[in-house]
Amino acid sequence: MTETVETAPGTAGATGAVPAGRAPQRSGRLPLLDVLRGVAILGTLMTNVWIFAAPGAEWGVLNGNVTSASFGGSWAGTVEGVFRFLADGKFLSMLTILFGVGLAIQFGSAAQRGRPWPGRYKGRALFLFVEGTVHFVLVFAWDVLMGYAVVALLVAWQLTRTARTQRVLMWVAGGVHGVMLGVLTLAAVAGTGGGSDAGSAPSSGVNQRVVDLYANGNYLDQIAFRLQNAIALRMEPVISFALLVLLFHLGVRLYRAGAFRPDPHGQRIRRRMCGWGLGIGIPLNVAAVAAGPGLAMVARYGAAPVVAVGYLGLIGLIVDRVRRPGPLTAGLTAVGRTALSCYVLQNVLCVLVCYGLGLGLAARWADQGPWWVLGLWAAVCAVLVSGARLWLRRFEHGPLESVQKRLLRS
Repeated sequence: MTETVETAPGTAGATGAVPAGRAPQRSGRLPLLDVLRGVAILGTLMTNVWIFAAPGAEWGVLNGNVTSASFGGSWAGTVEGVFRFLADGKFLSMLTILFGVGLAIQFGSAAQRGRPWPGRYKGRALFLFVEGTVHFVLVFAWDVLMGYAVVALLVAWQLTRTARTQRVLMWVAGGVHGVMLGVLTLAAVAGTGGGSDAGSAPSSGVNQRVVDLYANGNYLDQIAFRLQNAIALRMEPVISFALLVLLFHLGVRLYRAGAFRPDPHGQRIRRRMCGWGLGIGIPLNVAAVAAGPGLAMVARYGAAPVVAVGYLGLIGLIVDRVRRPGPLTAGLTAVGRTALSCYVLQNVLCVLVCYGLGLGLAARWADQGPWWVLGLWAAVCAVLVSGARLWLRRFEHGPLESVQKRLLRS
């Protein structure tokens, strides 16, 4: 998930022409990208940690919308609501955009070397799909890697088209997503009676048998449950497929526009991203959350991607002002350089802490409020940051990244 930035020539040896109008990229790494990936990985855990801690865990998402922000009347409820609001869908969209950036870097690298495209990238996508499948079966039902692999192959082919065709395909994907989101939202509003039950308990619809499975069931039973319900548990990448295509293309366009370069041009783009993304996205997100669960999908799949663009710009502007990178920047960079390994590890750690096959804290501390969940997120983040830094002192790449490179090299 981390790549070396290459200068793509105006004419490609890869299949298809390099689109006209792209800004030249400097050789070498773009340090901001590693920081952004690190933030995106730790940010996705801000959403996923509530899934692990909720009754019914992975299945509870389908029954109770456990990742959505809902502000309670207490101090604890307010803190939890703000935490969820800041995370829900935003960092996942960030990660998706950054996958698009990585795809653009790979395309430029292939063009510079005169290699056919997608060529070797098919192997990368296949590895990602296989790894995501294993991750889904053995660890976490809401894996994103399988969907990314399929979308990456589609967008990789689309990058061989002209710049105009790519723009059309991007906006077509946006239109399809808008229609899909509208239909699903209308269905949700009709099912919730216009959102009047905004204060209902999020886990009220979870079957007790499923709650017991994650609280007390053994590991093999959980694997069997995921396989038996694979279609339902794999619906998110299906319903958000067009959005993923749109965000991949957005990542490509931002990279080619120079949005992640450290020069004044890149800083100007980041200021615009911050202003427009947060200025439009946050009010829209607040309105969707305030409207109740009927507009939960608008919040997660409509407003959140806009806010994610603002997050990218805001983080970039903060990094621009850091004269001497400190431990926080170094830690985020390390997580970004080992993003694939950290993504899998954070889910493994949460499984061992929350489910009955490990410490079983989700059931034991179910009545303790949100504080232990927030503590779990902070503790896992600390493990990832420190572990990634220690690992990179001895090795060039993360564990899964190294496996990927060895397999693709063979």
